[in-house]
Amino acid sequence: MTELEETTRKKISDHVASGDIVLFMKGRRRMPQCGFSAQLVGILDQLVENYSTVNVLMDPEVREGIKVYSSWPTIPQLYVKGKFIGGCDIVSEMFEAGELQELLGVKMESVSAPSFEVSDAAKRALTGALTSESGEAVRLTIDARFRATMGIDGAGPMDLSFEANGVSFVVDRGTAKRSHGLKIDFVEGESGGFRLENPNEPPKVVQMAPATLVAWQKEGKSFQLVDVRTEDEVAKAKIAGAQLLDATYREALLNMPKDTPLVFHCHHGGRSQAAAEFFLGQGFTKVHNLAGGIDAWSVEIDSTVPRY
Repeated sequence: MTELEETTRKKISDHVASGDIVLFMKGRRRMPQCGFSAQLVGILDQLVENYSTVNVLMDPEVREGIKVYSSWPTIPQLYVKGKFIGGCDIVSEMFEAGELQELLGVKMESVSAPSFEVSDAAKRALTGALTSESGEAVRLTIDARFRATMGIDGAGPMDLSFEANGVSFVVDRGTAKRSHGLKIDFVEGESGGFRLENPNEPPKVVQMAPATLVAWQKEGKSFQLVDVRTEDEVAKAKIAGAQLLDATYREALLNMPKDTPLVFHCHHGGRSQAAAEFFLGQGFTKVHNLAGGIDAWSVEIDSTVPRY
């Protein structure tokens, strides 16, 4: 694409004007779909609470057109107050130099190195990795969704360096704030590996096996079993005790105590996952999704429930 059609140019211009900080990226803020997009989301999440994102994967015209609009060949692209700032490399360099903070009018708060526990087994594994790769330190990264990764790296200008049980670590500022009290262990064996326990991680949707739901029912455990399918689907097949999520039940659920255990189900588990995440966002802390939905229930638990 060498020229932009007027409709595409207006669409992109409207996106650029939709907020003071706009990031054109692959994926969404909470679910980046490329490493470079995730890197810029991680930087912006450290600096500002609110900014707009445009998922170029949802619109091929915008995906190709933004490259012509900015005369920049790659994505992600950052705009601030209508002005194109740059792609991943430029924005990352600006962040490390403190220029991005100045541009956004952000005063960097003081962040201290985290304090966490490293077991002796984890120390041996990490020390071995550092030795084999001739590395300076273990880089721990915990992103805004509390997904943790570790690798061998050196410290950058904005990083914090420290030791835990004799192992050298480097973390970015966001990770430092998300990792106080972290516990790192290592389990030997074929199914072993590093185990990280983070007390800062917020509640998340737990995938529930059909057998676990049966156990809850037999125990007489108090919980809400929520069916998010349509009325037509419920007429075809139903799990005993499940209640259809209509407007009245939805309102009743939202008014229940936030520690009420909720179990959502649909046909195969996709729609119920989305519903579960919505209620998690409303402050509920014990939210489950029935893995495989009613179809898995029919196969694994009760064959009298029709499959469709």
